[in-house]
Order: sequence, then C-alpha cells, then structure tokens
Amino acid sequence: MLTHVVTYAPEEPVHDAAIEDINKEAFGPGRFTRAAYRIREGGPHDRALSFVALNGEHVVGSVRLTPILIGKTPAMLLGPLAVRPAWKKQGIGAALMRMSMEAARLAGHKLVILVGDEPYYAPFGFRPIVGHQIEMPAPVEPSRFLACELTPRALKDVQGRVRHAGIDGQ
Repeated sequence: MLTHVVTYAPEEPVHDAAIEDINKEAFGPGRFTRAAYRIREGGPHDRALSFVALNGEHVVGSVRLTPILIGKTPAMLLGPLAVRPAWKKQGIGAALMRMSMEAARLAGHKLVILVGDEPYYAPFGFRPIVGHQIEMPAPVEPSRFLACELTPRALKDVQGRVRHAGIDGQ
C-alpha cells in the first residue's frame, strides 16, 4: 500500500523512464505534435531547474524547464508538468511549480513561457502573452500561451520565433 508521503528532489537521469511514463499517461501520444514538444526536441532540458516528486523511490510527479531563445532573447520553457492521477489534488503540481520557478529566478533567468491553462498557472505569475510578436513552431491557442516575468518588464521588446537555445549553435 502506498503512503502519501511525498518528497521533492532535483531530477536525475535515473528518473527519466518514470517521467516518460507519467507524461505518456498525462498527455498521450498527441504530445509529440504539440508546439512545446517540438521545441523540446531541439535539445536537453535543464536538470538543475527540473524536479520530481517522490513517494519513496517512485516518481509521482515532475516538472521540467528547457532553455530557449525567443528571437535573440534567452528564456525558459516550462513543461511538461505532470502528476500521476492517483496523486492529483494534493498540491504536488503546485509544489513542483514553486520549486522550479524559484530555482529559475535564483539562477538568474528573467522569463519563463509555457502553453497551458491560465486559471492553473496564474497564481504562479503567468499571464497570456498579448501584443507580442512571438511565434511558436506550431499553432497554439493564444489564451493558452502564457509568460511569467521573473524580473520586471522581462517581456518588453521580446519578439521572434521560439526555439531551443541549443539550435543553430547557440
């Protein structure tokens, strides 16, 4: 029987298979066609800013941050954030969000973007990206394209195509 004790830790390579299972369970095969996935295909996420929720040695949730460029502006792409169904509604996703956002801020990052539901992400500082010339590699619903400025006015004058920071030798 599982106990509901959850601890949090930085993601490590040993967690990869379990995280893939959680993402498959949460997002299904359609996840490979989404705009954010296309960006993540360009290179690795930042393990130092990515975290897991653990019950003993079992991964029950995870969040990842991936380095990106929006035009020439460095930023981070949050996601996927996923929690196993049996562990939802216990604050695990929120705890993972707080950890990753604080780690990004402490690491000196200024801007985090994601594609997700504003009502869930708004408490963490995310707002729709409105009036900006930012282009994802595939269509996204404008109301789901969100940004969090970790420093004031981090979105000012940001424009361009979103891509993994490792593409084009950058």
